[in-house]
Amino acid sequence: MQCFSPRCDPSNRLDRKDLSDRITTPTTDYSQDTQTVLNMLSIELIRKDPEYVRQALLKRGEDVPIHRLSELDLRRRQEIQNGDGLRAHRNEASKRIAQMDERPTDLVNELRRLGDEIKLFEQEVAELQTNIHGLLLELPNVPLDDVRPGLGEEDNLVLRTWGEPRSFDFTPRPHWELGEQLGIIDFQRGAKLSGSRFFILSGMGAKLERAIINWMLDLHTTEHGYKEIYPPVLVKREVMEGSGNLPKFSSNLYHDEEDDLWLIPTAEVPLTNIHRDEILPPGTLPLYYTAYTPCFRREKAAAGRDTRGIKRVHQFDKVEMYKFVEPETSGAELAKMLADVEDVCRQLELPYRVLELCAGDMGFASAKSYDLEMWAPGCEEWLEVSSCSNCTDFQARRANVRYRPESRARPEYAHTLNASGLALPRVVISILENCQQEDGSIVIPEVLRPYTGYDVIPAANNSK
Repeated sequence: MQCFSPRCDPSNRLDRKDLSDRITTPTTDYSQDTQTVLNMLSIELIRKDPEYVRQALLKRGEDVPIHRLSELDLRRRQEIQNGDGLRAHRNEASKRIAQMDERPTDLVNELRRLGDEIKLFEQEVAELQTNIHGLLLELPNVPLDDVRPGLGEEDNLVLRTWGEPRSFDFTPRPHWELGEQLGIIDFQRGAKLSGSRFFILSGMGAKLERAIINWMLDLHTTEHGYKEIYPPVLVKREVMEGSGNLPKFSSNLYHDEEDDLWLIPTAEVPLTNIHRDEILPPGTLPLYYTAYTPCFRREKAAAGRDTRGIKRVHQFDKVEMYKFVEPETSGAELAKMLADVEDVCRQLELPYRVLELCAGDMGFASAKSYDLEMWAPGCEEWLEVSSCSNCTDFQARRANVRYRPESRARPEYAHTLNASGLALPRVVISILENCQQEDGSIVIPEVLRPYTGYDVIPAANNSK
């Protein structure tokens, strides 16, 4: 599948040997009361225990300048303290002048000097704050304690599989052959319009794509309890920052320079920010949202890798699932979201498996993730169709999404979760390859037939 997650970016990653040489097990014993603090990346956590954060991020294969952050934060706090001392001195001098009949020159000069020094301290604090903020934006989320160790997909654990891969009486063909023979996928004209890694769906192929999207939205809204949202696909820079896509992954995104708007790589981006800078009142959470959007991403796979077909493309459709929840429920909500994703696959009656991801294979914003992969017999591989993640309060901090647990209580950061439910076009790949017949026709999964209006894509070049 398309690499929808920023985890695909190789920058700052350590190889396995380098990691084992440098990582140690954190020895700090944190009580349950502080567990919520540890599940987020914040300057407070770094200030409290920078080595814990450094070791936790090394588990992800990320070598980050945590101690540099600590030094900058200490300098910033010292400058603030010095500035506060100067302000107190200036206030005292101002009170003395106010009690005098005349304004002594020495006191007036002292006030001017103090004002100039305060401005310099304020400039220094602002510069330090900008540097700290920039470094924090580059740091990924801290993995939860129960996340598997490891750096790559070879360290992921297959938790379970569902459905038996079909036995064929003939050699199953890959989707790019089936699509062209049926006249439902046009690679040549897609490339003519937009270049490599673009394609056209036509006739029954286009209707199949639309049917899958409509069915998944209806399933999530009527059976799984999500509210449908139709968000913009162009968003502001701060919205991309809130979801964790900027600044680290700017080279993977499409950008309108004139208006500084960004094409979304997933509906997760606008959904993360739908309650940006809000304090949600008591009783609001949990909130469940689902959204269909086209998604855009500069695909930077290695030359020659996954270049055939519609597996790895620059534009694709996806139905997203998203949750805002209270921190103590986010673990259970992740399990529930994963069950919703599995329900989609089971109703399609397509073989799939669930993987528990290791720390080094998780997305940038994730603290714990599961991937769901469908079997594609023509390609002879498992294709990721969903990544289901608990981001704890990492994104909520960046987007400033808070809630009040009860009336007059201090606002707290919500926890956010997201999952593809599901991502196309790999669902299309799995349907075409699993449901193909010897003559090249495709039998449509029963649950989709009320949406497609047809049961079979016939083996004809003029499929409509």
